[in-house]
Amino acid sequence: MEPRNFDGDADRPRSAGAKQTGRVLVIGPYLRGRAGSADAQSETHVLRDAEARLDEAAGLARAIDLVIADAIIAPINQIRPATYIGKGKVEEIAALIKTLDVELVVMDCALAPIQQRNLEKELHAKVLDRTGLILEIFGRRAKTREGSLQVELAHLNYQRSRLVRSWTHLERQRGGFGFMGGPGETQIEADRRLIQERISKLEGELKKVQATRRLHRAGRQRVPYRVVALVGYTNAGKSTLFNRLTRADVQAADMLFATLDPTLRALSLPHGGKAMLSDTVGFISNLPTQLVAAFRATLEEVLEADVILHVRDISHEDAEAQQSDVDAVLRQLGINPDDSGRIIEVWNKIDRYDSEQREELLNIAARRPEDHPAMLVSAVSGEGVDALLAAIEERLAAKRTTLDLSIDAADGAGISWLHRNAEVLAKELHDGRFDMTVRVDETKRDIVVNRFDAVPRLSA
Repeated sequence: MEPRNFDGDADRPRSAGAKQTGRVLVIGPYLRGRAGSADAQSETHVLRDAEARLDEAAGLARAIDLVIADAIIAPINQIRPATYIGKGKVEEIAALIKTLDVELVVMDCALAPIQQRNLEKELHAKVLDRTGLILEIFGRRAKTREGSLQVELAHLNYQRSRLVRSWTHLERQRGGFGFMGGPGETQIEADRRLIQERISKLEGELKKVQATRRLHRAGRQRVPYRVVALVGYTNAGKSTLFNRLTRADVQAADMLFATLDPTLRALSLPHGGKAMLSDTVGFISNLPTQLVAAFRATLEEVLEADVILHVRDISHEDAEAQQSDVDAVLRQLGINPDDSGRIIEVWNKIDRYDSEQREELLNIAARRPEDHPAMLVSAVSGEGVDALLAAIEERLAAKRTTLDLSIDAADGAGISWLHRNAEVLAKELHDGRFDMTVRVDETKRDIVVNRFDAVPRLSA
C-alpha cells in the first residue's frame, strides 16, 4: 500500500470501496525533519525516509495478518505529552477511523501509558504502539519453551506500566476486615503484585535456561567446533543464508521476524573443518529495550561466537540505516561492531541487481579497507557462498595455532585426545610414529605443546 501524507486537509486520504471490519490504520507520527529530533533516539532516524519507516510499520502489522485499511504519515512539530500528536490531528484521525470503520490504530512510535490511554478515549479504538506491535509478533512467532518464556517476560514488563488502561475496575478496593479494617488492597495493586510474581518466576526459569546454555557451550568448547553467529536486520535473509550454508530447513519467508527461536547447525568448512552456525532473531530499529533484555539468554550465542556474520539486505533502500540499527543493538550487547577480527559484513540479495549494478557493488566493496571487507552473496542462488565459507575458515584459523608433532602410534589415548580437542590437518605414519599437523585454540595450545612436544609451524 502506498503511504500517504496526512498533513491537515491538503492530502487527506479518502475511503475507497465498502467498509470492512477488523481493519487497521497505521499512522506514522514523525517529527518534521530535524536532525537530532526527539523521536530519533539514535542517529539512524536522521537517515531514514519517512515513507520507508511507514512501510516498515505496515510490514510489521502484516506480519501478524492484520488487514491494513490505510497507512498515513502524520507529520508533527513537537511531541504532545497527553496524546503524542496535536489535538487537530487527533480529530482528523478520529474522523478517518469512523469513515474506514477501523478497530485498531497502530502508532509507529513509543507511546507512554497515559498517551495510549488518552488516544484510545479520543479515537474510540484500540491503540497499539510500535513496542506493543513487536511484542504481538514475537508472541505469535515463539515456538520453543525458551522463546515463549522470553516473550512472556517482555510482555509482562511492558504491560505492568499499562494496567491503568487495561482494566475498568481498578478503582475498586478489596480486603480489610469489619468496619475498622481499612480500605484493603486496591485492585490495581493486586494486579501489579500478581504480574510481579509471574515476572519473578519467569526470570528464575530463564536463569535455568541460561545455565543450560552455558553447559552446552562448555561442551562445545571441549571439542574443536567454533561458533559462527548470524546477525542482521529482520528480513535481511539470515535464515535463507543459514539454510544455504548448512542445508537446513529453517523457516525463511519474505516477512519481518519470520524466525524468532535460535537454531544451531553444523557448518562444513572448505578444508574439512567444522563449526557451529547459529541463527538468531532479527534486529529492527527502536527494538524495545525489554526485548533486548529478555532475549539476552538467546543472544548469548552471539556474545560467545568466534565469528559474527552481519547479514545486510544490500538492495534495501535503507540499507545504511539498517546497518546502524544493528550496530546499535550489538553495542547494547557489549559487542564492538567495528571489530574486524570478529565481524564479517555480508552483503546479501545481490541477485536483485543486474550485471552492471553488481559490478558497481563489487567496485564499492573493493574500495573498502582491507580489514573491513564485504562479502557479496545471494542466499537464494548461492552466488558468493563459497568465498564466504573461505573467509569464515580464514577468520577462524587466525584465532588458532598450527602445530607440528610426532606421536607414538601405540599412544591411542593421546591420538584420540588430539582428534577430540584439535583440528587434525595432516596425519602420516612413519616408522611406528604419526607425524601430525594440528590446529588448536589458544586455550589448548600450551597443553598440546607440553604433552606432545609440539612446535608451532612457521608461516610460509
